[in-house]
Amino acid sequence: MTADIISIPRAALHEQVTQRLRQMLVEGRIEPGAKLNERELTEMLRVSRTPLREAIKMLAAEGLVELLPNRGAIAVSLTEADVRHTFEVMAGLEALSGELAAQRITADELAEIRAMQFEMMAAYTRRDMSNYYRLNAEIHSAINAAAKNPVLAATYKQVNARLQALRFRSNQDEEKWSRAAKDHEKMIEALAQHDSAAMRELLVSHLYKKRDVVLEQFRREAGAQASEAVR
Repeated sequence: MTADIISIPRAALHEQVTQRLRQMLVEGRIEPGAKLNERELTEMLRVSRTPLREAIKMLAAEGLVELLPNRGAIAVSLTEADVRHTFEVMAGLEALSGELAAQRITADELAEIRAMQFEMMAAYTRRDMSNYYRLNAEIHSAINAAAKNPVLAATYKQVNARLQALRFRSNQDEEKWSRAAKDHEKMIEALAQHDSAAMRELLVSHLYKKRDVVLEQFRREAGAQASEAVR
């Protein structure tokens, strides 16, 4: 587990620690099932244990960390069944989010999403996966916000938190990453045309493509572990 050493100002300290830890979990710098070593993390982030523990509690509420009695905090590790079930729920939320956003999005909101899309494609061109993923997530959040349904927004945020690391990993296949980037261009067109049916279909298809990549990775890793066990 490694990360760049950063200095965090006192203002909004635990929020910044939460953001940094979330990034480490999503990008796999803290592997699924790994224990969060408080001493190592406080040294790495140059903070005391109090804001670190507050951050861990926030990430536990998001579903990225599991708090176990007498064992401390563990990075959540999902089973294949967990992945299937969560993607099923998320597909419904994405579909409704896209449908409502296409109906309700304002010109200013669309302009902001277009600007993020431009930045995201620049990151894609540089093969900067970290910034690509960050902007990708912001675009999906902006689409969800454009739906203007607070109940949907709260549910979406909670379920999506469980999938952040898996969404990041799904971009590690070059061909599928390229296809995902093209999907986003189609989403912009559908939003601009206020085509709710197209947005619904695009977002569901986009999510299920990611699900298929993730499940393929699960099976490949399971196969590699089985082969290693036989040796």
